[in-house]
Amino acid sequence: MHDTVNLEAMGVPMVFVASDEFVTGADAQAKALGADPTRVFVAHPIQDRTDDEMRALADSAVDEILGHLID
Repeated sequence: MHDTVNLEAMGVPMVFVASDEFVTGADAQAKALGADPTRVFVAHPIQDRTDDEMRALADSAVDEILGHLID
């Protein structure tokens, strides 16, 4: 997340994407860094999904991610 904060400070739009297992960790990290990056969380787990499941997961999140980037 630290790199995300640096890029946002340079005017590069960013969205932090992680599985919903990491909401609490992302909140703690954002607080520790004194930042509030835009975050999108997808269903957990990630690592055991098939390629088709990963595509479906990405498809379900892409509109929200793009919405934050072009907002």
